Amino acid sequence: QAQLVESGGGLVQPGGDLRLSCAASGFNFGMYVMSWYRQAPGKEREWVATISSPGGITNYANSVKGRFTISRDNAKNTVYLQMNSLKPEDTAVYYCKADGPRGSLYWGLGTQVTVSS
Repeated sequence: QAQLVESGGGLVQPGGDLRLSCAASGFNFGMYVMSWYRQAPGKEREWVATISSPGGITNYANSVKGRFTISRDNAKNTVYLQMNSLKPEDTAVYYCKADGPRGSLYWGLGTQVTVSS
């Protein structure tokens, strides 16, 4: 059974850093494009970043470009999101998503990130 489990969220002050992890199991992780999304209270879920299946190509939303870095370790079946210079508007539940062959698609349950003083 395919599963994505996010971790690393928490409460951080503005300007602080956090690293999120998403551990995958039950599917061939190396063949999947991995993405991070987030959803703030009262708002729709929005795309944050994507990394290609080999890992050589990354893309970011303008709101996080230059502050967030997505990476993956295919040997550990894990994708990461390093978040630096966090702002209150980064507060949200962060989700990882896996897109793979033949339209297969998996979501994690999310991890809460709160940026507040």
